[in-house]
Amino acid sequence: MREAALALFAQHGFAAVSMRQIAAEVGVQAGALYLYTKDKQSLLFDLMQSHMDDLLAAWQAEPKGDGALAHLEAFARFHIRFHLERPDAVFIAYMELRNLSDDNFAAIEALRRTYEGELEAILRAGHAESVIHAPDIRLTTMALIAMLTGVNTWYRDGGRLSRDAVADIYWDMVRGAVGA
Repeated sequence: MREAALALFAQHGFAAVSMRQIAAEVGVQAGALYLYTKDKQSLLFDLMQSHMDDLLAAWQAEPKGDGALAHLEAFARFHIRFHLERPDAVFIAYMELRNLSDDNFAAIEALRRTYEGELEAILRAGHAESVIHAPDIRLTTMALIAMLTGVNTWYRDGGRLSRDAVADIYWDMVRGAVGA
């Protein structure tokens, strides 16, 4: 059910997908879905929360190396790799925020801020080590996340550049953006 909802939400948008469509995709009656989720809003929230929980757990498990620049490189490469492996989840996590209830939005926003805080801490550490020279750490944090996540809008497997080549180029851009 979750996989079907994820694919349908990513393809058609949350508002355009009905529980009946999800049920048809899964091969059950619409009423059967309510054994697994309270409603479509809860399903969307669950998909987004799972994505963010997976993102945070994977980042915690990621080898980071020593020093702020090694941490920053690990973050940039991790972010690209993690997100390219989950294009539908990433699309929904960014484009469907507007469809969350206020409480659900606040919960997802808190998870996003936790992840953003990881990058911000790296940048602050780099500033303290005098290896990162960004005039505004918070702005730089948000700009880097936007740049790194943007890969999902254009990258296609089998294209001109491999994922590793893209990660190498983006790492160079990240380094340049922080004056390292």
